[in-house]
Amino acid sequence: MYLPAHFKGEWTRHAVPLMRADPFASLISCDDQGLPYVTHLPLQLQDEAPGQEGVNPVLLGHVARGNQHWRLLQQRPQAVVTFLGAHAYLSPQVYPDLVRVPTWNYLAVHCTVEATLIDEPEAKDALLKKLIGEHEPAYAEQWRGLAPDYQRMMLSAMVGFELRVTAFECKLKVNQHRPEAHEATVKMYVNGSEEQRTLADWMQRLKAEKTSGTSGAS
Repeated sequence: MYLPAHFKGEWTRHAVPLMRADPFASLISCDDQGLPYVTHLPLQLQDEAPGQEGVNPVLLGHVARGNQHWRLLQQRPQAVVTFLGAHAYLSPQVYPDLVRVPTWNYLAVHCTVEATLIDEPEAKDALLKKLIGEHEPAYAEQWRGLAPDYQRMMLSAMVGFELRVTAFECKLKVNQHRPEAHEATVKMYVNGSEEQRTLADWMQRLKAEKTSGTSGAS
């Protein structure tokens, strides 16, 4: 993606909390016609700390067997995953002069991934238990109480996968290159929608990092 240096974020400090706060992602592969094939789905982040020898972050998920995306991953394991965090319009009213234009602020993470399919029943059951543990631990007992035939049927209707992150880009576009508008923007956002309040929090967070010398460029 287009990523000016002043909008560039770090993995641990910025990308990880964004992916955890907004885990509903877009998985993008190329189909047989060379066009993007996109599936919208939740992905669970594992192994958060990249950079160690032999260790890469992993995203866990699954699709319905009727979704051809798993076959595309089987043919071409490399894919792209995108996460979109909070986003909101920004009025030029925040600036101290009139020679300005509107913009849109947003938070996003793009990951290049290498897919490994998970289609063996026991491995898929273990994958589901991890996902259940993340989103609704209390449901685990209900899942274990379902009839074995029903469990096998449900497992056979899906294909799981792990997506190993091989590269990433994190974009934090919150007008931080326009410091003259920072205070007015935060004031506008903090009294606005939930997405605007989230952006206000990120603006304050990035300002604090800059002040303390731990700015997000990496």
